[in-house]
Parts: sequence; C-alpha cells; structure tokens
Amino acid sequence: MYKKQNIFGVIPARGGSKGVPRKNIKDFCGKPLIAWTIEEMKKSRYIDRIIVSTEDEEIAEVTRKYGGEVPFMRPKELAQDTSTDLEFFEHALLWLKENEGYVPDICLRLPTTSPLRRVEDVDLGIEKLVDTPEADGLRPMAEPDRHPYRMFKISEDERFIEPFLSEEITGMRNAPSTPRQRYPLVYAQTGAFDAFRTRTVLEQHSTVGKKLAYILMSLEDSVNIDLPTDFFIAEAFMKKRLETDRSDKDGA
Repeated sequence: MYKKQNIFGVIPARGGSKGVPRKNIKDFCGKPLIAWTIEEMKKSRYIDRIIVSTEDEEIAEVTRKYGGEVPFMRPKELAQDTSTDLEFFEHALLWLKENEGYVPDICLRLPTTSPLRRVEDVDLGIEKLVDTPEADGLRPMAEPDRHPYRMFKISEDERFIEPFLSEEITGMRNAPSTPRQRYPLVYAQTGAFDAFRTRTVLEQHSTVGKKLAYILMSLEDSVNIDLPTDFFIAEAFMKKRLETDRSDKDGA
C-alpha cells in the first residue's frame, strides 16, 4: 500500500557534455532534449518538485520555458566531467534545506539522456521503494542485449582475446561458445532513473546505499544517449512511438 511521501526529482543538466555537445538542449524530435524529461515527469502521480541542476544559463532558461524549476545554479566545480551524482545531490539537498527549509523523503535522478523513459515506470519505482522500507534506493533493470558470458578482453601481451569472465566464475569450460539458453539470467541497470531516500545521501553519503530494490524496464524504453549514434537511435524510437500514438488516437 503506497504511503504518501515528499518526492523530489532532479534533472542533472550540465553545459559541458562531451559525447554529444550541448545535448541537453539539442533539438530532439522538435523540442530540446531536456523538455521531454520535464514534460513526462510532470505527469507523475507522486513527484512534488522537478528541479534542474545546471551551471549553464541557457539550459536554465530552456528549463523554465518548459516548466522546470531552477532555484539555484550549480557551482561550476560540481559540473565537471569527473563530478559525481553524490556531489550535486548533496549540494541540492543542503541548499534547499538552508534556503527553503525543504527536506524531501525520496530523491530521483532523472537524466535527460533517457527521453524514452515512461512516467509509469518511474511511478512504479517510487511505489516499490516506498513499499520496501528496508531498501536505501531503487534502480530500474533490464536484460542486456549482450550477455557478459560472451564478452572478451585483450590478453596482457595484447596478442589475443580471452573470455572476460574466467571458467572459475562461469563454471563453463568455454562460456562464449556455450548456447545462451544455458546462461543464468543477468540484469543491467538501465540508467533511465535512480530513486533513493534522502537519508541515503545525507547519512550514508551515497546514492546507492546498502540495499537496492528494483523494477524491470524494457530495453526500448531504456535507450541511453551517450554518443551521436545513440541520439539517432533514440530519435528513431521516439518517432515510431509518436506515430503509433497518433494512429491510436485517430482510430479511437
């Protein structure tokens, strides 16, 4: 049974993205990439606030245009390639507590790079975390398109390839050539969103904690934009979804 919580969503959107320059406000199917996350998350049954953490004035302006909050600017030293989620969440939570007296129960990380993520999955994740009080956080998972038993690494002398996982780990003499039906089920986190309790950040100094609950997502909804090719793939999936939605409405 879902119990009412104060839910706080943060969209991290620094201006210095390298894989796809300025990707957070790059046009994606007719509007800035960040707008898709803001508008979809505003449909949530549970999220109380959607805040964008950015050091970039142009991103902040676009955010406000599409209904997101920018109550503060992220310090530039926390918007580097090596900056961590923990750093900007600690900054956001402490700023809001000191300046607004606002302390949420649960935090969400909502990356712009997962525009196909559906609000229904996020709401399901929130419900699961609330209903699992012993969990510090929650991650959405999906079966990977490539099983780790079929992955290789380069040998130390750089002359050959060898299985990434040893026989001692897999229990298989030649795991990469073994029929996949004999592999154990494995899951990879999608990166579409993270959910965790505020106390996990402030007390454990972590966005993971010690116990993670989970939900399952489809791979199609979990497309993550990191490289230019990912951008084109995500656009293709989104255009297909929009066309399907239009067809459904026309046929209703």
